[in-house]
Amino acid sequence: MNEIIVRYPPSPTGLFHIGTARTVLYNFLFAKNKQGKAIMRMEDTDKTRSEKQYEENILSGIQKLGMAWGVDWLSSTDEVVYQSERAGVYKKYLEKLLAEDKAYYCFSTPEELNILREKAQKEKKAFRYPETWRNADKTLVQEKLDAGEKSVIRYKLPKDISEITFTDAVRGEVTIKLTELDDFVIAKNLDTALYNFCVVIDDNDMKISHVIRGEDHISNTPKQILLFKEFGFNIPTFAHLPLILNADKSKLSKRKNKVSVDDYLSDGFLPEALVNFLALLGWNTSDEQEIFTMEELIEKFSLDRVHKGGAIFDIEKLKWINQEWIKKMDISEFYTRVLEYWNSEDVKNSEKYNFDISLFGDLNNEKNILFLREALALVKDRTKQLSEVFENLALFYTDDASLEYSTDIYFHKKMKTSRETAVESLEFAKNIIENLDDNFEFTAENLKNLFIEKIKEAEFKNGYILYPLRVALSGSEFSPGTLELLEIFGKERSIVRINRGIDLCK
Repeated sequence: MNEIIVRYPPSPTGLFHIGTARTVLYNFLFAKNKQGKAIMRMEDTDKTRSEKQYEENILSGIQKLGMAWGVDWLSSTDEVVYQSERAGVYKKYLEKLLAEDKAYYCFSTPEELNILREKAQKEKKAFRYPETWRNADKTLVQEKLDAGEKSVIRYKLPKDISEITFTDAVRGEVTIKLTELDDFVIAKNLDTALYNFCVVIDDNDMKISHVIRGEDHISNTPKQILLFKEFGFNIPTFAHLPLILNADKSKLSKRKNKVSVDDYLSDGFLPEALVNFLALLGWNTSDEQEIFTMEELIEKFSLDRVHKGGAIFDIEKLKWINQEWIKKMDISEFYTRVLEYWNSEDVKNSEKYNFDISLFGDLNNEKNILFLREALALVKDRTKQLSEVFENLALFYTDDASLEYSTDIYFHKKMKTSRETAVESLEFAKNIIENLDDNFEFTAENLKNLFIEKIKEAEFKNGYILYPLRVALSGSEFSPGTLELLEIFGKERSIVRINRGIDLCK
């Protein structure tokens, strides 16, 4: 097999897009699986829209998601190739085509072309450039160039080829009739080559073996193949990935979904979970595995298991995957990740997220650290996004004697509890706790055994006592378990919260 070389080809005209991230990921996984290479190529020929801030955002995002590039896959040392710095290279090839009469200057104005487009639209025909300047007099062309008249450079579509056929690594054999194409523009001028021209020169110079990109580029492929053949270049293998779609099967757009990678990271999604989710947007294994490490994705990825149909962006699936990744963490890693998240620039500078971590006291203090870790342990497996953690922890840091909540949540049909019955339940629980021996070890396991024994003796149902106790301790109907809450609050704080519950219910 020839050496596998792919390219990451983002355009720095916007923030790092989810679709771009998925494309980069598939290139990364394919190249790593084949022990190949990846070249970071910034396609910045659109000078009016390309911005340094977008370039930095893209490069940073790729690294945050763990997708390095280069010969040795060391993103910190491998250089980035900029198309904007290769204008001289493109110019030589443009001059070659013009000299061989395989390209030509076109002086048709936008206004003239718009009239022809409108005419074609009225006649319900596809617009094709009418080759007005294809065989123009060379002297006339030179006079117009000397006069500085505005023009573009068009490729002369061969007349002896009727169709282009290529084998797509995802879609199989694809045939496109040349009647669907016209003499397409390859440059604004000798110093400003355009996308379809630049990528052919770049892919050849960089010895790209596989071009892995979105299916919206299929229409560009025959144009590029024509240019590959024109210059006698080797044609890479093409693989066109399915589009990412909204739930209504429209193309993913920021009107219906967030589309920036940073949006999802600042929403508290883990990079590993986002990579896991993106991998499944158009690819799967032969089994039912859905949670993958990067190493597992590299090992199992293949282009022949990439889907042809569009991939639905299911935010609930992303939340589920993120929660599964959180569940896999031990408490030390979760603690570290939460603090990193709260202290990240995206969160600190966001108006949406207002996490004042001074709530937790001095986190250089061992006692404060221990309590926060214990609280995090109780909410970890219930957490879908890191952005939820701060709110979920609030119950542990609220003043016990002034805890506010609606007493309606004491009503639970299955447990047969209500605001009125809660007083009896809470008084019963309070009595158990107050009468504990000083030597009693106040742990969830010990409390469980004790409460079950006392509840059975009193001939109550477990839920009749434990559900109201949970509400009183947390101020919520949804919270960590009752006995775990008792352990973290300890005897004295638990009694204060129980008393508060009794007062609210009376």
